[in-house]
Amino acid sequence: MTTTQSRQTSAQQADTDVVEMAWDPITRIVGSLGIYASIDFKAKEVRECHSTSSIFRGYSIFMRGKDPRDAHFITSRICGICGDNHATCSVYAQNMAYGVAPPHLGEWIINLGEAAEYMFDHNIFQENLVGVDYCERMVKETNPGVLERANTTEAPHAGEHGYRTIGDIMRSLNPLEGDFYREALQVSRYTREMFCLMEGRHVHPSTLYPGGVGTVATVQLFTDYLTRLMRYIEFMKRVVPLHDDLFNFFYEALPGYEHVGERRVLLGCWGSLNDPAVCDFTYRNMNNWGHRMFVTPGVIVDGQLVTNNLVDINLGLRILLGHSFYEDWGEGGHEVFVEKDPLGNPIDIRHPWNQHTLPKPAKRDFDGAYSWTMSPRWFDGTDHLALDTGGGPVARLWSTALSGLVNTDYVQATGHSVRITLPRSALKPEVTFEWSIPRWSNAIERNRARTYFQAYMAAMALHFVDKALAEVRAGRTQTWTPFEVPDEAISVGFTEAVRGVLSHHLVIREGKIANYHPYPPTPWNGSVRDVYGTPGPYEDAVQNTPIFEENPPETFKGIDIMRAVRSFDPCLPCGVHMMTGNGGVVQQVHSPGMSVQPY
Repeated sequence: MTTTQSRQTSAQQADTDVVEMAWDPITRIVGSLGIYASIDFKAKEVRECHSTSSIFRGYSIFMRGKDPRDAHFITSRICGICGDNHATCSVYAQNMAYGVAPPHLGEWIINLGEAAEYMFDHNIFQENLVGVDYCERMVKETNPGVLERANTTEAPHAGEHGYRTIGDIMRSLNPLEGDFYREALQVSRYTREMFCLMEGRHVHPSTLYPGGVGTVATVQLFTDYLTRLMRYIEFMKRVVPLHDDLFNFFYEALPGYEHVGERRVLLGCWGSLNDPAVCDFTYRNMNNWGHRMFVTPGVIVDGQLVTNNLVDINLGLRILLGHSFYEDWGEGGHEVFVEKDPLGNPIDIRHPWNQHTLPKPAKRDFDGAYSWTMSPRWFDGTDHLALDTGGGPVARLWSTALSGLVNTDYVQATGHSVRITLPRSALKPEVTFEWSIPRWSNAIERNRARTYFQAYMAAMALHFVDKALAEVRAGRTQTWTPFEVPDEAISVGFTEAVRGVLSHHLVIREGKIANYHPYPPTPWNGSVRDVYGTPGPYEDAVQNTPIFEENPPETFKGIDIMRAVRSFDPCLPCGVHMMTGNGGVVQQVHSPGMSVQPY
């Protein structure tokens, strides 16, 4: 457990309406997240926020000298939730380094595994973790007036999801006792089974390798996957309208709620799910096969697509130290691993290929160093942009929609929206949903996009099953391609972890790993203020967030702040410990397994 002392400036000490509060740790599988905020209770808004991570991991250090063929087995252990995303990204980087591409069937199997992971993880977070922030008991404790209105507000799509009022939806999300909460737990079980059918073990795949997979592909295998997928599709036909009703209600019941967790639209998506007909994993063709990904890469600034070229995205990556506990490798004559990419483009000293991890522990100081996360940024030629992933789905859908490149039997990107068709299932007819680019990048829209992306992945999985079965029926059952490890190589893997952008940069010398840097979404979303004073996305989204909670400072829960932070899906929040500025410590347990304290 991390503790902190009250920190007030002289101006704040004179302003008795400003209270400093800390939620630390908001614990996660991959680390510890702390939120430190100054709240103006008179103005009902957050004045300032700092995001901290108090755990050092060091994967980039102990990867050096390893056999590169072990990289995916090691890096999958970075996370106990999305470890397969790391394994997949590492395999992509190795494929590029070894000059190998899987047989088509092998790639379809990998896509089916990743689709199952998206469906599993987004479901369990949306309904069993972040959903608790919107459940009846949470709203009763923080906004009783809103609950009273919810109990008398008819749900517009009651006929599709089965709940007559918004209050009924909120009750269904109560931990353990809510029927929708319990149903989602069952869904998480069979979506994990779907993953295991494709890659052997969740979340550390046992049949995933550079060059393909070791999965034995049969018609029965894909049929077993498909039967579970159709159950999920039936489920999603209820989930999408349910969340639309719930989230739209918050906009109506609390005018101005669109500003909770709002920040400038600065989104990054590295793309995911390769098309084996085009993807050869070569750097020189990376832009071409990136455009054929089933989730289109892109950098979006102020709602506009800046680039969807993976080479440009790679060249713009910068790792700034900011207010983090590290020494600057740009000074002191540290080795430069890569001066030019395979196309001859110059590589910056602060690019992941050239990064050195030089830990420098210190006492937390918000005016100095205060976190183990650095400040990843994307350089557009002028500014170092603090991109966020929006928790993953909102950036993926936004990028895919604007590019307008995805077009399958079940999913079409229109240039301003994404149209998703779910076919007839056991009890429900064919349904078409359309996610349209929202007006804001805020807490509600990040959460809404997560639901639509679940439907998107279900529709894409249908496409992948069709393709895989076609390969098997044609007798093309090979799933792996042999390869040799070169003495020298540089490579990169790009994909989307559940929570957003994921890249693995690899340098091989004398057949061993010389440098290796994985960058998952958390270092982006949870980054600290950089050398230019730009706050990270968590910090930025919480700062200036309005406070709608009805409780006074003495019993303040911080629900609006927590909704802002959790909308980024910061990986299984399970404990909140809050310290108020007057010295009183309030401890609130957040566990989906505890019926007494659902927050």
